[in-house]
Amino acid sequence: MAANPPLPSPTPISLLTAQHSTGHTHLIIGSNPLAASRATQSLSAGAKPILISPTPPEELHYTLTQYITSGQLTHLSRPFESTDLFTLGREEVDNVVDAVFITLSPKDSSVPQISTLCKKNRIPVNVVDCPSLCSFSLLSTHLDGPLQIGVTTNGRGCKLASRIRREIAASLPQGLGSAVARLGDVRRRIIAEDKSSSSSGLDSEGLDDSVDQTSDFNKLVLEGKESEEEQKTRRMRWLSQVCEYWPLRRLAAISEEEILEGVLNSYHQSQQQKPSPTGGDGPRDKIGRVILAGSGPGHPDLLTRATYKAIQSADLILADKLVPAGVLDLIPRRTPVRIAKKFPGNADRAQEEFLEQALAGVKEGKTVLRLKQGDPFIYGRGGEEVQYFRQHGLGDRVVVLPGITSSLSAPLFAGVPPTQRDVADQVLVCTGTGKKGKAPVPPEFVESRTVVFLMALHRITGLVAELTEYLPEEQEAAEVKGRRKLWPVDTPCAVIERASCPDQRVIRTTLKRVAEAIEQEGSRPPGLLVVGRACEVLYTPEKGRSWLVEDGFKGLDLEFGNDFAAGALGVAGLA
Repeated sequence: MAANPPLPSPTPISLLTAQHSTGHTHLIIGSNPLAASRATQSLSAGAKPILISPTPPEELHYTLTQYITSGQLTHLSRPFESTDLFTLGREEVDNVVDAVFITLSPKDSSVPQISTLCKKNRIPVNVVDCPSLCSFSLLSTHLDGPLQIGVTTNGRGCKLASRIRREIAASLPQGLGSAVARLGDVRRRIIAEDKSSSSSGLDSEGLDDSVDQTSDFNKLVLEGKESEEEQKTRRMRWLSQVCEYWPLRRLAAISEEEILEGVLNSYHQSQQQKPSPTGGDGPRDKIGRVILAGSGPGHPDLLTRATYKAIQSADLILADKLVPAGVLDLIPRRTPVRIAKKFPGNADRAQEEFLEQALAGVKEGKTVLRLKQGDPFIYGRGGEEVQYFRQHGLGDRVVVLPGITSSLSAPLFAGVPPTQRDVADQVLVCTGTGKKGKAPVPPEFVESRTVVFLMALHRITGLVAELTEYLPEEQEAAEVKGRRKLWPVDTPCAVIERASCPDQRVIRTTLKRVAEAIEQEGSRPPGLLVVGRACEVLYTPEKGRSWLVEDGFKGLDLEFGNDFAAGALGVAGLA
């Protein structure tokens, strides 16, 4: 049974929407400076504003006069009449106006009457400084090309919304709006070239900004097993992952050429030709070194001092796509940074490319930092990279620095103690996806065991089935006694995504409901799955609740301040 929508907030809040107003008729009642602001906003949205005010044209605000003179604003020099609501609008909606902006003082006796008339006829109305008379309110907005960011305090913050909006805008990298436009153009080009069908669900991705990534965001790409439709949508998924994983500062600086090379062309080129491992201007006398370092789970304060020093001193940094933006922001601007193109269907080739680039850098005398998420030796392919450099005679030029692995820190930030006296006395860390996407042998159920699955959420349905049901080869086995012990479907579990990052999310549920929860709530990679009774040591599930979603991270605010902290908000699905 599907979960019901989240419980409503005890205090009603606004439903934030982005209204498409091209060609709409907006009435602006009043002639003060705020009326000029409303006219500007209306015109920016592509609407046709009509100003109703008995104020003589020569006494109007300068901006209003300019709009009237240019023909952008119609001025009716008279008081408002109730029939204006039903005669000045578009013909296609029976001449009813689309919205009304009242800039008169709320003390004006006509204001409540106009508001009541609008509400009675379901005409959106906004009254300055009087939320009780409004059916909608305007946000304090930041505009950068196609990028719009709006803030509201629901009538309680007065000018604070403007301050918050400015702070948010100041924290964004310059040029982000232009990057949005460029990436949008590439997206449309991919759709046109691949002729993606709507049944894939990918050609519409990005049209609705209100949802997270879909649950199959990191779906495996298996060579030779993709359908024709899946092959068509591969580049779209690639572009989507660029938008999800690349730091905003890096995205803001991306050029059209980089997009074309990295998204539109790279997949095909990687199948045809491999770059030379030497590169550069030839070897130097000095031999550099490679540093393999883990960046921890996400929060930059969780870096080791050794890794931080390596970030500050490296000549070249080769970062995996999962290294969080907060860590990449610590990299000096002078240091070249390359982010792995480990997107659908290109993971192995991207790994080869990085190894070749690292080898070339070392031969040029550079200190090359291979920056990984978590710990380089815990499902980070760090051991394989050490072997690679040893095979090329550079084994003594490799330094490996540990990192805090998410397999142990993420449960901590989610309030899940993997070991707990009388509950869990052992921890098993394993992968949900083997080499080439093959499912690994599932661990058997041990009541006192906590299992942490990395790289598993993209195939959660299959993983749950493997844990709770016998595999075909097990069912055929003659000796029932020798079969592994299956996991009960009511075993508690927790999905932890983007641990220690500002947008950390925890979904608390059971094996029976976890696939359904991820399907409904969407994906926020990277994430992991924790299974075992330890998941309910510090959390008591509410009866009848299928799953609980906790959004936001607060874990380092007491010691390090709250720059990266956000209050946790719990919403739930009900059975």
